Amino acid sequence: PTKYPPTRGIKAVEFVGYKPAQCIAVVKVAKGFSSDLTLVAEDRVNLKNLMQVLSQGIQAGTTFKVEASGADEAEALEALASAMSAEKLSEEL
Repeated sequence: PTKYPPTRGIKAVEFVGYKPAQCIAVVKVAKGFSSDLTLVAEDRVNLKNLMQVLSQGIQAGTTFKVEASGADEAEALEALASAMSAEKLSEEL
């Protein structure tokens, strides 16, 4: 059986491209984990890479996913969901 990475569904409440300071805060949280973290929107991008995250141009109301794979994947997903919410970038689905 194939193991699928743990995923969180998230809905943007702000246009992420206009919020680089908030995105920096989220990327800093992501960099604190050893797991591979992927933002799945238009493309699949590394959530630890600010330019890749901003390049997605996520609009308010857009639904996207965050995938994690690694030793601390559950903790990473929880921390990222909290950080995105705290930065007023998103809400969980």
